[in-house]
Amino acid sequence: MTGTRVVTDPVVFEVFKNTLSGLADEMAITILRTAHSQIVAESMDYSAALCDADGNVVAQANTIPVHLGSIPEAMAAVLRAFGGDLGDGDVYILNDPDDGGMHLPDVFAVMPVFALGELAGFAVCVANHADIGGWAPGSMSVQSTTIFAEGLQLPPTRLVAAGRLDDGILRIILRNVREPELFRGDLESQLAACTTGAAGIRRLAAQHGLAGYRVLCHELLDYSDARLRTALAEATPGSYEFEDHLDDDGLTDKPVTLKVKATLSGSGLRFDFTGTSPQVGSALNATASFTKSACYAAVQAAIGGDVPPNSGMYRAMSFVIPEASILQGRRPAARGARGLTGHRLLDVALGVLAQIFPGRIPAGGDGGPNSLAVGVIDGDGTSRVVWDVMCGSWGARADKDGIDGASSLGANLANTPIEELERSGLVRIEGYGLLPDTGGPGRFRGGLSTFRDVLLLEETALLQVRSDRRRFPSYGLDGGLPGAPSLNLLTTPDGEQTLLATKPSLTIGGGTRHRHITAGGGGYGDPYTRDPDLVLRDVIAEKVSVAGAARDYGVVVTPDGPAIDMPATAALRANRHTDRKEIR
Repeated sequence: MTGTRVVTDPVVFEVFKNTLSGLADEMAITILRTAHSQIVAESMDYSAALCDADGNVVAQANTIPVHLGSIPEAMAAVLRAFGGDLGDGDVYILNDPDDGGMHLPDVFAVMPVFALGELAGFAVCVANHADIGGWAPGSMSVQSTTIFAEGLQLPPTRLVAAGRLDDGILRIILRNVREPELFRGDLESQLAACTTGAAGIRRLAAQHGLAGYRVLCHELLDYSDARLRTALAEATPGSYEFEDHLDDDGLTDKPVTLKVKATLSGSGLRFDFTGTSPQVGSALNATASFTKSACYAAVQAAIGGDVPPNSGMYRAMSFVIPEASILQGRRPAARGARGLTGHRLLDVALGVLAQIFPGRIPAGGDGGPNSLAVGVIDGDGTSRVVWDVMCGSWGARADKDGIDGASSLGANLANTPIEELERSGLVRIEGYGLLPDTGGPGRFRGGLSTFRDVLLLEETALLQVRSDRRRFPSYGLDGGLPGAPSLNLLTTPDGEQTLLATKPSLTIGGGTRHRHITAGGGGYGDPYTRDPDLVLRDVIAEKVSVAGAARDYGVVVTPDGPAIDMPATAALRANRHTDRKEIR
């Protein structure tokens, strides 16, 4: 069905659209309330969606955008494997990046839903499990050089048949992960979410009739398609280019280039990533599905929230993604740390869309959630892993400062609570907050860097950090300046301090302290045009220092009061520096 108008009663359609969206959110809430691991239950690294009988996404929860755009690929893999043998009460799982997955810790659960004796659709969710095996605790080490080192690979597999769990398959999985009970708990949470979604689909099919339900799903896809094409038609056709970089690949010092050419025409929006770096030897390689996901999320951000995010929205977009590039790694490429690449790709997509939709896109953010994993092996051979997810800041917007301490729009995660980290018994948090003078200066200031000080309480542990944005800080827009770079500092018990790389993996001893600082967000607009009262407000809030106010904004703040020295400010701004480097 390719029409662009809703033929059902508009009130019925609107109620159906919102009911379906609410049902996907209900699935997500089920996971939130029942998950066991810290990374799923606290950091909320999971997503949920509903699909029609053909595997098209018809509704998605308000969870992780860069997850959700990958669900069509997962559905295609399940249908290839089981399309002729789908059973009522079945659940299929997968994580293989070369067969529908993204990286091994992200395990998809897919439940076909039968109503009135026929296939009505699917309830789908994906969760980032705390560990899936492999050489490194957490299974996401940048230093992995092959997928065979990263953990257990699951092609589409029937885990539940007609409501009966295959205990043999589950035992194999649990034997290969470091914290089997956490895995079991999170997987059961996914099954509960799918059951919730399936019950909702059956209610809707009973309410509208199965034929009516299918018509409404088709019309919903057409509606999103039409709304997106209308939004694209408001922009100026043409070709636009943008590129950004990862600092390095985690194994060498060579930067990794991500380059895009976006072409807007009457037929839609085409993203061409020709010129992007080849796949790398480390685990930063992404999948084509993850690459598309990042672009879907960026487009959704550019056009606003009134276009339902589903497979209909995807129709107007096409892609050229070079094979064996970092955006589409070729087996047996490692993929565990592909999140860094995906979030830099999101910045690239947003950067090119800022040219297509001026004023709608924020400056560069912190580069996506940074993470720290601490893994230990107890005397009895039991393994424990604690994950610290750190969200930094957004870049400034055309009319607002960047958001502090919040996840990037592609992730929608949460900073890990201190109490949850310390409950593990592995670490103690000795500092956590925002750092002044780290947001990119601009007419509107970028969000500030977040820092966390972590003390290791165990005798020894493997520390892994996944971060970036040191050599290539968050870009500014429209004359805005870049944000501060990220940092990793290690202090031994005797006080010796070492500056670590952005993606280190090393064994540390008890009493060692690690400080991670996320990158600050980029600024938007000329910083010397920022309202002096806003600069004063930042000084009072300790977001900008007195020295930073003069250096970055040309605003002289008196130490007493504090207050603005207007004559001195006017003089300083009149003699502004002319050697500032504008990143974009």
